[in-house]
Amino acid sequence: MISNFTFYNPTRIVFGSGSIPRLNKLIPKKAKVMLLYGGGSIMKNGIYDQVVTALKKREVLEFGGIEPNPDYDTLMKAVKQVKKKQVDYLLAVGGGSVIDGTKFVSVAAAYQGDDPWEIVAGDGLKKVKKAVPFGTVLTLPATGSEMNHNAVISRRSTQEKLSFGSDLVFPQFSILDPETTYSLPQKQIRNGIVDAYVHVLEQYLTYPVGQILQDRQAEALLLSLIEVAPKAMQFPPDYNARANFMWTATNALNHLINRGVPEDWATHDIGHELTALYGLAHAETLAAVLPWLMWYKRKEKQAKLLQYGYRVFGIKTQKYSERIDKTIEATAAFFHSLGMPTTLTAYGIDPDEAAERVGSRIDARGWQLGEHHDITGKDVAAILRLSQ
Repeated sequence: MISNFTFYNPTRIVFGSGSIPRLNKLIPKKAKVMLLYGGGSIMKNGIYDQVVTALKKREVLEFGGIEPNPDYDTLMKAVKQVKKKQVDYLLAVGGGSVIDGTKFVSVAAAYQGDDPWEIVAGDGLKKVKKAVPFGTVLTLPATGSEMNHNAVISRRSTQEKLSFGSDLVFPQFSILDPETTYSLPQKQIRNGIVDAYVHVLEQYLTYPVGQILQDRQAEALLLSLIEVAPKAMQFPPDYNARANFMWTATNALNHLINRGVPEDWATHDIGHELTALYGLAHAETLAAVLPWLMWYKRKEKQAKLLQYGYRVFGIKTQKYSERIDKTIEATAAFFHSLGMPTTLTAYGIDPDEAAERVGSRIDARGWQLGEHHDITGKDVAAILRLSQ
């Protein structure tokens, strides 16, 4: 049965080549703006110059150095500057990590509690009543953070990686210019495709509830990623391929395809622990977990695995067990076609050690993962032991 739901998404999307100059009209003229970015690649590819030119009539402060998997301690330095300088508008220029970090800064700067980490790890969201408004210029399609209310924050000092969500952190606007992706390394394109693909599966590969539209939309996104991936990976870049990739990744996690349906997210929860403990890129953890979770939960996910295999990969084998095997193999093969490994051993990580460490963490937090809330630390350990 389809669950009752509401749908709300206030983010304005400005899509296409040459869109960055529109910042001049999107950000209030009298705003004091903080520009947040990552390692400085925007200085080399011309994006920084475009942004600064568009904002030239405003007072602009800068905060760079936001890491992949943005770190709490780094972000708190930005929070301190926002408060000290009385910044009233934030602009994230980067990929999901920069945008997620900016979301945290936007709420932490207005937080009334004692410890802003509570926003991520405790009940601090209940104390959040307002946030500093912000917009984004997306440079790396992957997370969908440019059009959703979620953020994932790391705390390296405690080896934690946790998420939060609030309607206060929807971007007011996001500029999506496919040409901003032209200077990306092929590995980052690969990671973005895998990330978006798994986002869709987390919302789709559960159990049927009769939500026909959401199923078909999810399948369209999966088929689009499979179709566009080879050209999106090519250099020199193909504009249409990058444009389709960018828009598909945004739609993979903008709260539309999960309306009225159950969701999983166990692969992400396990993956976050692997990133926190071993430093793997987010998409790398997803690819190293997903095929094995699919295999481990094949009975519970049977109906959707069969549907997924038939509708996305055209697998028509009559024997259910064989069709499921082929579906899991086809998923892994797609990742492999991008050059993405699907085992922990490929990264020199002992699956038995990872199983023990991650499984213990899941149990210590009292988490029960998956759409049925039936994946305990013991199950997580069993899944990770398969990843070799």
